[in-house]
Amino acid sequence: MKPETLGGRQSNVGLAPGTLVHVGEKKVEKVVIQAWIYNNEKLIEKELQTVEECQALKDQPGMNLWINVDGLDRIEVIEKLGKYFKIHPLTLEDILNTGQRPKMEDYESYIYTVLKMMLLDTETEEIVIDQVSIIIGPRYILSFQEREGDVFDPLRERLKNPASRLRKNGVDYLAYGLIDAVIDNYFLILEHFGEKIEDLEDELVRNPAPGTLKIIQKYKRDMILLRKSVWPLRELISGLQKVESELITETTQIYLRDIYDHTIQVIDSIETFRDILSSMVDVYLSSLSNRMNDIMKVLTIIATIFIPLTFVAGVYGMNFDYMPELRWRWGYPAVMLSMALLGISMFLYFKKRRWV
Repeated sequence: MKPETLGGRQSNVGLAPGTLVHVGEKKVEKVVIQAWIYNNEKLIEKELQTVEECQALKDQPGMNLWINVDGLDRIEVIEKLGKYFKIHPLTLEDILNTGQRPKMEDYESYIYTVLKMMLLDTETEEIVIDQVSIIIGPRYILSFQEREGDVFDPLRERLKNPASRLRKNGVDYLAYGLIDAVIDNYFLILEHFGEKIEDLEDELVRNPAPGTLKIIQKYKRDMILLRKSVWPLRELISGLQKVESELITETTQIYLRDIYDHTIQVIDSIETFRDILSSMVDVYLSSLSNRMNDIMKVLTIIATIFIPLTFVAGVYGMNFDYMPELRWRWGYPAVMLSMALLGISMFLYFKKRRWV
């Protein structure tokens, strides 16, 4: 996961509130607009060629409308949609600013929510963060994403089933489904992290290496960004539960309580992984310290054994004329044997004391 920076956010500094400026990277070559018009009897799915087609789809009697936009760098598309659906300029500004904190705002005629969708790149094991903005209006949903590809495919399949709750309920239930899909995908990512952290713990015990510490630090940064993206969801969902708006029915309120519990579980898992990774750094440092102590212990024992042997060799290397045994035939073998016995005796003594 690439860390978020403040780069690029300076582009709207000093402008009047509501000025539409895209803050972020261009992540698609072409803006894709898809529409689903449905009720419990009929479903029409189409990809729109121009944003002007959206206006004709609005306010169809007895039909619900979901419009999804992939790509935010075409400001005129967002501006026209805002005009057709009477979206406040401050909301449009927030949609174009991809560094938004997850939040919920009630504008009476519609409810605006923004949250972070996360996708796991299995090849690079990087987490891709995509901002998703959802506008809940009377009989319509507008959703905006930075790039193509999302976690809503199961939701689209359920829309094709006439017996599904999505077809029988209003657009507020569809909004619940979109938020629930994003949160459910968090569990898949956390499950992936859980497996990686377990493997990392085993490696830490068996053979910790400098590369192990780099992986731990990377996972810690990932957890920080995950926490930053998930923590505000509690306030967002709690706000949806408490909002006094006809756009959110009592039936959907029950389901919102369920995803609130899921959000708490995700936050608890992230906090648990953060604690585990912090303790793993301590274990890594302790392992290095213990390994260094073992090395120093071996070197100390070797040096201790050779100190008296060096003393004996130094004494017999002075070459004085009247040194004892200097001209004795068996002097050299006797000294070497004595040195060997001395070294072996000291080693056995250390072993007996369990220093070796």
